[in-house]
Amino acid sequence: MSVIPEDVFTFLNRLKNNNDRDWFDAHKSEFKIIDGVLKEFYTSVLEDLNTSDTVDKMKIYRIYRDVRFSKDKTPYKTHRSVSFSRVSASLRGGYYLKISPGESRMLGGFFQPNPADLKRIRKEFETDDQEIREIINDSRFLKMFNSLEGEEVKTAPRGFDIGHPAIDLIRKKSFLAVRRFTDEQVLSANFRQELKESYLALRPFFDYMSDVLTTDLNGVSLLKDA
Repeated sequence: MSVIPEDVFTFLNRLKNNNDRDWFDAHKSEFKIIDGVLKEFYTSVLEDLNTSDTVDKMKIYRIYRDVRFSKDKTPYKTHRSVSFSRVSASLRGGYYLKISPGESRMLGGFFQPNPADLKRIRKEFETDDQEIREIINDSRFLKMFNSLEGEEVKTAPRGFDIGHPAIDLIRKKSFLAVRRFTDEQVLSANFRQELKESYLALRPFFDYMSDVLTTDLNGVSLLKDA
């Protein structure tokens, strides 16, 4: 499956304007068709990823929203999304793809790492930020992603100097490379190839971060079988 049909956006736009259970139930057969098409496309993306990486898990997110703690009580998401997990403790990071009219994007990286991983990443940047800056300032990375994104603390994390030269990286709580696509790009014949090239451009970033998260500050491996 190489092309996403326009019917996908048509359905999602109609759902956005009719986000209630009665409408969805009346059009559930249509949803199953477009979701089946997307699953085939996602599977193709998984195959592409495995030509240069080792990915074993594909998770397609449910269309049903969790409204328990949300002011927005509309029952359905108006986008479709999927994530891909890398294999083994030595390969850190994950890939993500969101298909949504006017808001489609792919990304990769580390979303809200656990406290131990987050501290390890920050300490690495505090010790030496040269290598990560070379990676995120590389022309190939900048062509695809422009910058490294992620939610940040307002000042400095506890135990870190607000005046440190790497504070712009240290204050991040997530470390994400994001590429956004227009609807025309998503529906084009070369969208799958664009995704493949985007994910490939992440590899230096993933390789570096994987090395950081599987070693201590002295470079000694933390993996049991190392």
